[in-house]
Amino acid sequence: MPAPEADRHRARTRPAVRTRVPLRQLLRVASVACGIQFGWALQLSLLTPYVQELGIPHAWASVIWLCGPLSGLVVQPLVGHMSDRCNSRFGRRRPFIVVGAACIAVAVLIIGYSADIGYLLGDRGGGVRPRAIGVFVFGFWILDVANNVTQGPCRALLADLTAKDYRRTRVANAYFSLFMAVGNVLGYATGSFSYLYKVFPFSITPACNINCANLKSAFLVDIAFIVITTCVSISAAQELPLSSSNSTTPFSEEGPGQSSHAEEAFLWELFGTFRYFSGSIWIILLVIALNWIGWFPFLLFDTDWMGREIYGGKPNEGLNYNTGVRMGALGLMLNSVVLGITSVLMEKLCRKWGAGFVWGISNFLMTLCFLTMLVITYVNKGIGIVGHDSPPDGIVIAALVVFAILGVPLAITYSVPYALISSRIESLGLGQGLSMGVLNLAIVIPQVVVSLGSGPWDQLFGGGNSPAFVVAAVAALAAGLLAILAIPRSAPQKPRAFT
Repeated sequence: MPAPEADRHRARTRPAVRTRVPLRQLLRVASVACGIQFGWALQLSLLTPYVQELGIPHAWASVIWLCGPLSGLVVQPLVGHMSDRCNSRFGRRRPFIVVGAACIAVAVLIIGYSADIGYLLGDRGGGVRPRAIGVFVFGFWILDVANNVTQGPCRALLADLTAKDYRRTRVANAYFSLFMAVGNVLGYATGSFSYLYKVFPFSITPACNINCANLKSAFLVDIAFIVITTCVSISAAQELPLSSSNSTTPFSEEGPGQSSHAEEAFLWELFGTFRYFSGSIWIILLVIALNWIGWFPFLLFDTDWMGREIYGGKPNEGLNYNTGVRMGALGLMLNSVVLGITSVLMEKLCRKWGAGFVWGISNFLMTLCFLTMLVITYVNKGIGIVGHDSPPDGIVIAALVVFAILGVPLAITYSVPYALISSRIESLGLGQGLSMGVLNLAIVIPQVVVSLGSGPWDQLFGGGNSPAFVVAAVAALAAGLLAILAIPRSAPQKPRAFT
């Protein structure tokens, strides 16, 4: 063909050059974390006390939370794998984000109305309400599956948009962490507000008292947040459909040969990738696992600790427990404010001292905070007024300060590990969706261990939450030592092969 025509043909077939995504666009895409985390904040602050009000003993409350890590064990890697290959005209990640957000909205309605549905099915009186518990668990499983469907593609989309620019990947994950902080602040503030049921007066029913009505009303507000932030995020993504010209095939030719075929079994491909990981990737995954063994007892029992160990109350017995739960939600709101401030400073901290060092120091700070919680518990019991009167102001302030300080390591946990994995796994040719699923395995496996063990472990040592916090402190200390000693202070500045 003539030269001009040949040039035009080459121009049509040449892959489009990826333009650098503006930071303001990354900010809008990351905003979906606000809506998702708003719901998580309500779960973490209100649901452990709520399941005990439905009649589930404290020792088994943690088992209810097994659905999160178990669904994450399979759902998030599977959804990441599917989103890597999705060829929808709406893009690879956005369809999963929309479907996940819609399922979250349905799930929170089921949870909020579980007591009412149980009442219609035959629950009467106080004590254990088995039908309401069944409905709650069903809705909770849907909620955690939906959260896993949404979060993996959200993280992967940010990694897609930043390509191999590792600095911008850290910035994007810091934005995501910032919006998680905003969602936490709003969620915990909503959870600590005692009169939300007055905004939704229809929420009080014969089966649903004021505490239950506040939970139900909070979830109705959550649905509005999810709709708004999801629309803002997916409208900003400008994601292209997957095609042969712009796709990144998981595993290049030098990787495992059969893994690149779409018909190969998903789990074989997922677990088959492990033998290609470098030592640095395995170290990061191990630190993540230890880090979450430290975090999960706190995230599971934070408000319950405030209601039991600080205010000396029990579910459905007097006002002390509910007062403590609301004060715990206030502490978590302060935690989220600190989380947001730390997220803004994240890039500067990592650039100055190195991501591994910053992560390690944050784990030492976690250890100190968990040990301080144990000391506060001991001192409060020594005063001798637990269960009879409100705790001294000094004890409450000390507990709130610990909650707030924990916002620093939590911001780092929400950001640094994702940036480290994304930068180091890129050279394997593994899709970002599946790589987020691999990282999630290091999070959910320790969560399963903690969920199964924390309740019986606490009962073995006389009840309460202190034994779980001892395990958390030891795990955080081990994670900090490993992060400082074994993770390089700087990420690779350009793509390179890991062996």
